[in-house]
Amino acid sequence: MTCNIGKVDRIIRLVVGAAVLGWGIMNGNIIADVVGGLLLFTAIIGWCPPYALFGINTGCKTKND
Repeated sequence: MTCNIGKVDRIIRLVVGAAVLGWGIMNGNIIADVVGGLLLFTAIIGWCPPYALFGINTGCKTKND
């Protein structure tokens, strides 16, 4: 797993993920909890499986850059 999520993308994922997770917890919505948790997890590790599948890199530096 190489980094494929840039700094701005990570910040957006952290903010949106925390908001969705918080909303899901307050309203008992398990789907929102899962989506928020996935956004937070991908932001923390810096790797997104769909991005890797489609070859997307939003600014993370690689060895070839």
